[in-house]
Amino acid sequence: MNNNNNNNNNNRDNPYTPAALAKNPYLGWQPPLLPSPLGYSFSWRVCFRADAKNDGSAQPVGCRENPDEFGTAPPPPLNSVTDSGQQIWVPDVTMVRTMLLYGKDVDGNVFPPPLDDELCQDIGVTGAKSEDSNKQCVREANIRATGPLNATTVTISPSNHYGESIVDGEAIVVPAPRIMCLVYTMADAHGNRIRAMRDTWAGGCDGFLAFSTQSDPRLPTISLEHEGPESYDNMWQKVRSIWRFVGTHYLEDFDWFFIGGDDLFVMPHNLKTYLASLVYKDGTDPDTKEYFVGRRFNAGGNDYFNSGGAGYALSRATLRRFLENMDDATHCAAHRQTSMEDVMIANCLRHLGIHFTDTRDAKGRERFHPFAPGTHLHWKPPAPGQPRDWYEEYNREWGILQGKDCCAPDSVSFHYVKKASMVRHMHAMLNFCDLDK
Repeated sequence: MNNNNNNNNNNRDNPYTPAALAKNPYLGWQPPLLPSPLGYSFSWRVCFRADAKNDGSAQPVGCRENPDEFGTAPPPPLNSVTDSGQQIWVPDVTMVRTMLLYGKDVDGNVFPPPLDDELCQDIGVTGAKSEDSNKQCVREANIRATGPLNATTVTISPSNHYGESIVDGEAIVVPAPRIMCLVYTMADAHGNRIRAMRDTWAGGCDGFLAFSTQSDPRLPTISLEHEGPESYDNMWQKVRSIWRFVGTHYLEDFDWFFIGGDDLFVMPHNLKTYLASLVYKDGTDPDTKEYFVGRRFNAGGNDYFNSGGAGYALSRATLRRFLENMDDATHCAAHRQTSMEDVMIANCLRHLGIHFTDTRDAKGRERFHPFAPGTHLHWKPPAPGQPRDWYEEYNREWGILQGKDCCAPDSVSFHYVKKASMVRHMHAMLNFCDLDK
């Protein structure tokens, strides 16, 4: 299966020049693509059998998940100096995008690495040939990529927003916005989930950087210091360190900044298409207009926030404003230790007068999703007498469309895609497979 989205990469100049490699020695790196000793009898289905929390060390060769295939992470080069004179590493966050656009790694191997046609078949979460609820949702809701990952333009429909009257046949081609994708993770996910992102959708982001417990300039991932321990219950402080680092080093390089965890599946071209459509409709500029975009929830009263699980995006103007106020202990919880990073940043932004954007399409279908596709397709409210459902409660103000109307055809993200093998399966389904077969 040709999955690199690069029909014209042979016409591109080789980016791996001596000057470029002197600046970033790991530009063009990818782990070796080891063939399975089983040869043609190897099946991707075996890769789905492992527990979602495994580190890949027991996965068979061919699954592209074993951390041994990475070897030891090299020390990051100290390539920048702070105002105080301290030498630090500022990663080249465009390296995965550069590789995707060229279509090859520094050794001439295809990048992203090809995917097998088997990944277009029905594959359940444990590799079974039936009960592929994710594929069922993709097919019934007609979810597809809005364009190839290497595109520099997007085709928008500015009327396809909730509350607007949709205009049939509306198609306006505009430049794609520049987006940096940020992922928070741990070192034991580098060889499986982060590798799977890098091999599939990450190159669709103009910048990609994972924030981890270990730096690896080949991916790239970076470990940042933050207040308090490295734990899920202190996620807010980790995210604060991420926003501070990104705002310090990349603020002027991108229009939008999208953040989520390592179990989030993203469709970058769809994200770019939606954001371009939003600013076109509003007649605004992300450099001056403060946007807070994602899947809105209401935990009660005025407690609105965008789901961290589904991922959310800040315009450059919003990130700039947050940076100016993030150390406000009273309104922006500068020293609080909590897992609720999505609630904390929403509270801070609301204090600054920045509110969520309703991201539904004109028919009320959602674009950012806190669950996997199959979960959304089959979700039903609890029956009378059953316990209350937090998801229903958080969406009571808007309601939840069920069945195939759960998800917009131009959906952007899905949460709880924990297995690297499922990342590859979903990427194939949404970009290359003929789902009518």
